[in-house]
Amino acid sequence: MTERPGSELPESRQAADPAAGNPPAGEQPTFGDVAGAYAAKAGVERGDDGQIDVLKSVGGVRGLAEAIVPGLLFTLIFTLTSGLYVSLGAAVASAAVFSVANLVQKRPLMQSLTGVLGVVICAVVALRSGSGTEFFLPGFFLNAGYILAFIVSIIVRWPVAGLLFGFIRGENLDWHADRKRIRAYSVATWIIAAVFALRLGVQLPLYLADNVAALGTMRLAMGVPLYALGLWLAWMVSRPQGALDTPGQPRG
Repeated sequence: MTERPGSELPESRQAADPAAGNPPAGEQPTFGDVAGAYAAKAGVERGDDGQIDVLKSVGGVRGLAEAIVPGLLFTLIFTLTSGLYVSLGAAVASAAVFSVANLVQKRPLMQSLTGVLGVVICAVVALRSGSGTEFFLPGFFLNAGYILAFIVSIIVRWPVAGLLFGFIRGENLDWHADRKRIRAYSVATWIIAAVFALRLGVQLPLYLADNVAALGTMRLAMGVPLYALGLWLAWMVSRPQGALDTPGQPRG
């Protein structure tokens, strides 16, 4: 993943930087601090043109590779050989290679370590069942969890999109005092939730049909590319009224 906003600050300033979600030493973190930290770690970034930088927001080229390669290797090898062990081994090994490469290059390890853990969990589930389609089962629960969290955030009037976009637009939590902004960010959150719901709607029937090739293909197609599209649409529909996304513009 790319460096987060505030990572270029000296450590003494980062430790007490509210925009990065870090309260002054000795003070309890506020909801704004927690929300700011969440927004910073989520990786959503804005480009020089004021628009959301979709590629950076999904981790750049490296992030794309880390998200795609393990599942792609598993699908290809299992489709060609029907060998569960070799397919799972290739998937886990590829995820581990990315983690080692990040370690050697002194890049942030959180994404790749999370990726390795995710692939290992999928591999364990598949091994216990002996079915290739079970490799994709944990992903269904993850998508369902995201849908639930996003819907709850809308119900309590703190839509996730507002927490993600508000800080990089310079709104911080001020948007929550404006009903129109809450409504706009609620629509944006519904869009992102729809991405996860669409994945379930398309992929669950393939899982039930035990079609590994089709399921793996759809998982790749509806993974990062679909999420990136949903993120961009959510950004556009939640733009402040009359805002122009131009370089140097504090909001957009």
